[in-house]
Amino acid sequence: MNPTTSGSGVTTLDKKTLGRIAQIIGPVLDVAFPPGKMPNIYNALVVKGRDTAGQPINVTCEVQQLLGNNRVRAVAMSATDGLTRGMDVIDTGAPLSVPVGGATLGRIFNVLGEPVDNLGPVDTSTTFPIHRSAPAFIQLDTKLSIFETGIKVVDLLAPYRRGGKIGLFGELAWVKQYSLWN
Repeated sequence: MNPTTSGSGVTTLDKKTLGRIAQIIGPVLDVAFPPGKMPNIYNALVVKGRDTAGQPINVTCEVQQLLGNNRVRAVAMSATDGLTRGMDVIDTGAPLSVPVGGATLGRIFNVLGEPVDNLGPVDTSTTFPIHRSAPAFIQLDTKLSIFETGIKVVDLLAPYRRGGKIGLFGELAWVKQYSLWN
């Protein structure tokens, strides 16, 4: 189960380790935990409560650094407006996870893996952590096929393999000029 996307009532977090916000600088939070209860790097932290105006707060953070003295530094995945020092922080005990599978194709998600395209919930129960090791070389598809960019010079001199990670940078004027030559 993904503790960060289970909606407004996260009941699985009730028995997790509690910490308190020690410092807030923009989207960065320093959180103090009891001795021996430090979260791991990349663990998701959840700040739930109410701001000074009584509005509900539900901010998910990710641990980025262990500071020592039972403190961690975390980065918030949404606005930190309304957070104050001393607010309770829950360690989920797991990294941020996002849904995967065929049901996610063509959908738009936020950084927490929640759909933002107004097409309803995602029909999948499989989630993967956002920080994973790369697959072993033997697990990769070795079938060779070329990704055609449509720019003849690029396709000829620097063909791209389909399925890999690529980046093509250029200037719009160059592309326009190249298009005029053809």
